Amino acid sequence: MPHAADPRSSGLPGSLEQTELFVNDGQLSPSLLGPLKASSPNLPIPELRQRFEDDGYLFLKGLIPRDVVQKAREEYFKFLAPSGVLKPGTKPVDGIFDPSKDHTQFPGIGAGAAGANGHPGAHAAIFVDRALEAHYQRWYAEDFCKHPALKDFVSKLTGWGTKTTAFTRTLLRNNVPGNKAIGVHYDQIFLRYGEPTSVTAWVPMGDVKLSGGGLMYLEKGHTLGIEQEARFKKEAKASGLSEEQAKNAFNQNMMSTGLLSEGPREFAERFNRKWLVAEFEAGDVVLHNPFAIHASTINHDPDNIIRLATDLRFVDSSRPWDTRWSKQYTLNDGV
Repeated sequence: MPHAADPRSSGLPGSLEQTELFVNDGQLSPSLLGPLKASSPNLPIPELRQRFEDDGYLFLKGLIPRDVVQKAREEYFKFLAPSGVLKPGTKPVDGIFDPSKDHTQFPGIGAGAAGANGHPGAHAAIFVDRALEAHYQRWYAEDFCKHPALKDFVSKLTGWGTKTTAFTRTLLRNNVPGNKAIGVHYDQIFLRYGEPTSVTAWVPMGDVKLSGGGLMYLEKGHTLGIEQEARFKKEAKASGLSEEQAKNAFNQNMMSTGLLSEGPREFAERFNRKWLVAEFEAGDVVLHNPFAIHASTINHDPDNIIRLATDLRFVDSSRPWDTRWSKQYTLNDGV
């Protein structure tokens, strides 16, 4: 059933034919791209709930106050400044990468940079360690992650009410221009110790241009995600894995990173589906279900702006959920 006639903004400046977006396995042709459809959080909840069910995602414009997002962004880059990642003479809130530096010395975390959620390498120790420690700072863990605007909206959308619980484990990730992008995956891969009922909020912490390394969603990817999960369970059983082994995202039937694929272009071509993309503004949020397949583009921001975003997840506390996510994120935590 189609959505109501009010048009949802694509979030795209100009024609898709004029965009050049790159992923880990090359450029995405216009035929592989489509617009990520935006919704106002002020629309009736039943309508938003239907969109979430139909699309597997809900792209909400301006859900969190912009000044709250920008304050957290400023604190983050102040915290990372000692690593030398920022261009001298620029403001921390702008998050501008120093182009005189080698971008490979500033790798992201949790983006398939290392197998089994490991450390990307000693050469990047200061930068990676500070990025990890940022998760534990009050301005992020308390002031930002627990801002009521997001949790209140999720509780209404899902109908969970007071049973709505936010995971302590979050994924606060930077994407320096030119670095490896996030590979193809769906979240239930990493949440198999609980029911597939969680809601993820991908929150860009700052404005993200179309070429700035934002997240992208596979068209009707949530239906394919369910099919992929069923296939993995069948293969795990056939290969003799125990139930416990099959729950681990890093088992013998998966890539060492837990991803479906490192190559979004090949993946879209194989399944004949488009990647849905948009520009994002500070305050925007994309909610998605645990089977929504997503990835990111390589950050080619013309102004060398570092893309910063976080994943915040919510569950119905009255239902079985993956309690491994009840503690702060650490490298090599097996999740």
